[in-house]
Amino acid sequence: MAETTTLAYNTTIVTPKGKTSRQERVAMETPYTIMLNEVEIGASMVLPAGLEEFGVGFLFGQGYIERPEEVKEVLVCPEGKISVYADVENTEPKDVIITSGCGGTGKIPREMLEGVIAEPLAYSLPFAELEPFITQVYQASPLGPLTHCVHGCGFWYGGELKLYYEDVGRHNAVDKVMGAILLGKAEPSGAIYTTGRLTSDMVLKCARMRIPVVLSRTAPSSLGVAIAARAGLTLAGYGRQDRLNVFTHPERVLVS
Repeated sequence: MAETTTLAYNTTIVTPKGKTSRQERVAMETPYTIMLNEVEIGASMVLPAGLEEFGVGFLFGQGYIERPEEVKEVLVCPEGKISVYADVENTEPKDVIITSGCGGTGKIPREMLEGVIAEPLAYSLPFAELEPFITQVYQASPLGPLTHCVHGCGFWYGGELKLYYEDVGRHNAVDKVMGAILLGKAEPSGAIYTTGRLTSDMVLKCARMRIPVVLSRTAPSSLGVAIAARAGLTLAGYGRQDRLNVFTHPERVLVS
């Protein structure tokens, strides 16, 4: 994977003792346009991996796709286009609110932010599974220790890591997990862990997917916490192998 998602650069290391040369691997950041039924919906800078999942997850995040059965076909063009064909009628631009995110994924359609959110699916996370969950997320990352330039996102259910994706953008990594769920690669009744902060749009995507437990290595924003409380999901920050700081609905984290 590193050969197709990184580039090699010769760098100069400068210290008080002088200069030395070293080759570094740098994560690729590539523009991709997302099409829905031949209509251009948006574009984003993305790590060129998991692109089918990203295209579907991007459209889910923007409110164009809601259910797995709507997705009919996904085609990725090497020249920078992801074409999704879905059984949906509306491809019109939406009234969006620009969020704190970067690029095209940092937008929330106003109708989703203000609308009704379905209750999370039934699931509880045993605290004993937290250590293997987070450990496996970091072990699954081929580019993290190589480039130090990616965010990771993992999905956990039944005592194992079901999905893992990474990207130069935290939103993109979460979108890839959302897309994988919509493509039938996992059921949403589990826990998600992201290395990125949990702002409003990040939490809203998980809430709309009805994921019950949402964890982050870093912190949530105030609106992220408010959305989690309104949706009834468990939101936790500062996630480490031996601790969580749970902001909403701690009853889903089971301590024996």
